[in-house]
Amino acid sequence: MRLLVTRPQPDADAQAVILEELGHEAVIAPLLAVEVRDPGPIPIAGTQALVVTSRNALRAFEELGQVKAVTHLPLVAVGEATARLAEETGFQNVAEGPGTAEALVPLICGQCDPSKGVLAYLTGEKTAFDLRAPLESHGFEVAQMVLYATHPVDALDPSVVEEIRSGRLDGVILMSPATAATYTRLVQKSDLAEPAKKLVHLCLSANVAEALSGLAGARSSVASAPTQDDLLALITREAANC
Repeated sequence: MRLLVTRPQPDADAQAVILEELGHEAVIAPLLAVEVRDPGPIPIAGTQALVVTSRNALRAFEELGQVKAVTHLPLVAVGEATARLAEETGFQNVAEGPGTAEALVPLICGQCDPSKGVLAYLTGEKTAFDLRAPLESHGFEVAQMVLYATHPVDALDPSVVEEIRSGRLDGVILMSPATAATYTRLVQKSDLAEPAKKLVHLCLSANVAEALSGLAGARSSVASAPTQDDLLALITREAANC
């Protein structure tokens, strides 16, 4: 399949390599740009664990030079890819979640104790699911640290517009609701709603697919679980039907 890769860099390049190893063609067009924010240092004293819901948060944390001071603390990662990056970054005690922030709540409640200190919640400016309220309802003190913000691009690259208009693409990979919403807006802005109906929109989760609701008639297909492996399995199934 010839697929549009829309996630921010450097994840776009990494995903393109995986797709090409599987025999697909990747057209890279990040729809969100990541801006690092500095929330100040983590108050290490009194923090029992870190909670991280994206690789972008970990990358920003490392860019800000704060990682080495806290690699001894337990870290709860949203899913496999974030857990792997945490281990590569130097964290020694990493718990891997099932892939969504909401599903982290029971994992955290099972592994952490409200009486043992603060949870440092490393996140972006906008989140699909805010962990603070459910964790606070279980008695935890949560210190949210906003480490990055994402900004949508203003327009599709002319080469991408031509890819969609000419029918050279088979599908579009969408990894977040924000990316899907940006894609929807830019497709409408470029008058591509009709040719986009010919594409399969490969969505990491149902929430991502819902963000395509503004594109009437757009065909979406959702991974069985919100992990890259399940997304790749979805792509393999779709490729078999092409």
